[in-house]
Amino acid sequence: MKTYMFPGQGSQARGMGGELFDAFPALTAKADEVLGYSIRELCLEDPRKELGKTQFTQPALFVVNALSYYRRVEENGPPDFLAGHSLGEFNALLAAECFDFETGLKLVKKRGELMSQATDGAMAAIVNATREQIEALLKEKGLVNVDIANCNTPMQTVISGPTADIAACQDIFNFDRVMYVPLNTSGAFHSRLMIPAAQKFEAFLKKRKFSKPKIPVIANITAKPYPDKAVVEYLSKQIHSSVLWSDSIHYLMSLSDDMEFVEVGHGDVLAKMILKIRQIAAKAAADKAPAAAPAGKSEAPATALAPAQVEKPATPTAATPAGTAGAGADRFAAAERKVADWNSRHPVGTRVRSLVTAQDELATRTPAMVLFGHRAAVYMEGFNGYFDLDELSVA
Repeated sequence: MKTYMFPGQGSQARGMGGELFDAFPALTAKADEVLGYSIRELCLEDPRKELGKTQFTQPALFVVNALSYYRRVEENGPPDFLAGHSLGEFNALLAAECFDFETGLKLVKKRGELMSQATDGAMAAIVNATREQIEALLKEKGLVNVDIANCNTPMQTVISGPTADIAACQDIFNFDRVMYVPLNTSGAFHSRLMIPAAQKFEAFLKKRKFSKPKIPVIANITAKPYPDKAVVEYLSKQIHSSVLWSDSIHYLMSLSDDMEFVEVGHGDVLAKMILKIRQIAAKAAADKAPAAAPAGKSEAPATALAPAQVEKPATPTAATPAGTAGAGADRFAAAERKVADWNSRHPVGTRVRSLVTAQDELATRTPAMVLFGHRAAVYMEGFNGYFDLDELSVA
């Protein structure tokens, strides 16, 4: 069995789409007509530095995901299941023929506009802690306005909420190998702060009719297939609800021991999540019957991380091909070496320039670190985001 999955916001990059715009000229022209600007120019050249802005990012990703899907179907046929991460869920519904390309693009254009207007709030990723640990600590510290935005893997969760509360989480999620990674977003997506945008989007959706999915689509908000006539309800709620990506993948894995996951669109962020989810699932299965604790010993506190839970280099398992796992281990080791070399030569506060963007001279705010097991990066003062070390030169 096969699942096609579509990435969401955060996977965009200048140059995405490539030759697809030439391969599908009619759809490219339709996108230009709907959007009022050249989608090819935005994706390939981004001359006005708009690709990172929500109102432009979402339509661009939708178009590239859609064209990638049409190419994929031409070459390999349709899948058995569909799933999309946040914005990518619109492409999953397009592939399931709940609406056509033009309608889907109009929906995404409106969604991006509404979400871009919600400028209050922030988001951060918490790595190497479970959702349960995160929720317990948030409750313990009285951060009741912070919501769980994305459950990407069992050990990678995104939180969302008021800017001050998200900033306060930096000190809280700093124990063992737990990492707090602030995200460069314009608002607190997938949190209660997005309810006003969701209400406006629901009113917009209600003006349109949608067909029932011809291929099962796994919904972000339930991690189960879309029921008939649920498009309006689910897509409006999705804006302020948690993206249950890890649960969705576990549901699909439960349907078939050899479920094949194919990422359709730009990049491989979802494929990396699948690899991590499968590794953790295999490890959990192997540790299903742990030895009893010695007499007189108490259980570890709720916030302590057992060694098996820590995200680390991939190792071959029955669920993960050895070649894929080996590649993951190589990337991790290479990232560790880059980070160690950078930190030995460049202290915090080093002035740098970006090799891939038009950003002015920047300064590092933290030491370099390995993010998500494979990415050698450093956080920038003022920019409020991470740059890969390979994308920087020392000023």
